[in-house]
Amino acid sequence: MFQLDEQTQMIAGVIRQWCTSTLQPKIPALEHGEEMPFELMKKMAKTFGFDAMLGGAVKKRIAKLRAAEQAGGTMDKSDMAETMSEAGGRNPMMMHVVVKELSRVSPGFAMGFGVSMGLTGGAIVSKGTADQVERWGLPLSTVQMIGSWCLTEPDAGSDAFGSMRTTATPDGSSYVLNGSKTFITNGPGADVFLVYAKIDRGETPDARGLATFIVERGMPGVTVGPPFKKMGMRDSPTSEVFFDGVRLGVEHLLGGKEKGRGGRSDTKESLGNERSGIPSMAWGIIERCYDASLAYVRERKQFGRAIGEFQAVQLKITDLFLKLRTVENIVYRLAWMQQNGKRDMAYINASKAMAAQLAVEAALTAVQLHGGYGYMEELGLEKLARDAKLLELGAGTTDINLLAAARELIGVTES
Repeated sequence: MFQLDEQTQMIAGVIRQWCTSTLQPKIPALEHGEEMPFELMKKMAKTFGFDAMLGGAVKKRIAKLRAAEQAGGTMDKSDMAETMSEAGGRNPMMMHVVVKELSRVSPGFAMGFGVSMGLTGGAIVSKGTADQVERWGLPLSTVQMIGSWCLTEPDAGSDAFGSMRTTATPDGSSYVLNGSKTFITNGPGADVFLVYAKIDRGETPDARGLATFIVERGMPGVTVGPPFKKMGMRDSPTSEVFFDGVRLGVEHLLGGKEKGRGGRSDTKESLGNERSGIPSMAWGIIERCYDASLAYVRERKQFGRAIGEFQAVQLKITDLFLKLRTVENIVYRLAWMQQNGKRDMAYINASKAMAAQLAVEAALTAVQLHGGYGYMEELGLEKLARDAKLLELGAGTTDINLLAAARELIGVTES
């Protein structure tokens, strides 16, 4: 599978046209915080029928969940995979291509869209009860609501579980949530926050189980900080979120029950899904850098000839080409794994790390090839260079991703 089918190629073309005509003109306002991207996300979902396409699959999921719950059982993973494959026409590559096309223009917009619909909505649809999927999973999946995925804390980044201080204390038939999360994508405009917390029954922090709660904006005790000022991804609003005595019923506990320390496996699965999306963003960044650089070196003349005739420039173009094809092939393999129900965490972690590194290198090479013009805002290459850096930091730093891959390969368990 090294070629897009006709339908996916057509969708890629339409998305690219929309990015050029609708998204690109909005970038200055989004970058400077004059506008938020959330209404544009909803508009895009409606324009391309994502709401109808995904909505039908999620409604089938709800019906199957209700039937299973009434029968006293649960749906297994094969049921989930079969239901959700209908959303993409059994073609996971389609969503990778959407993310790639968005990332050519705005990796930040692509990230916010993916976090809301894929990460937050996807976690609720795959792990939630029928009522939870209907109440929150469906509107998130169809981008009628905006979601945030809240794991990182001020003192809990790479050591997300060991250093987590956000707690949910059982109190009668409900829980009381206290703590804070930081670097939260979509935080300033999210309707729904998927919050990871430790259940506090008086045990030591290391002995506490992990649970996930669905928290709504406007609940008493929920406050959101102002958008951060960042090096890149400025068109993706990010903030802190604070929880001060937020009372939550069991209907807000994802899946309707605690899973103890087993809750970490669900979180790691979501992290794997997040990391699987990073190469698609890198693909878009590198493709834009390669396309722009190739056109530029053919046209730009110095010393009486096109700069593409100089060997040093030719080597840089070939390097960009190899980076592009490497990341493209990574995405094809990830899509093949998703389509065939295979989950190779070593590959997911390692390929995320590699794709992120290659995107940073490619963006800096493109700026260098364009010289002073590449340093200017007008071309958008300096933006891609700033944005690409986050791919090496978010969803696990490069070192953490590589160590996680190594542990899978060697068989070393985490301490």
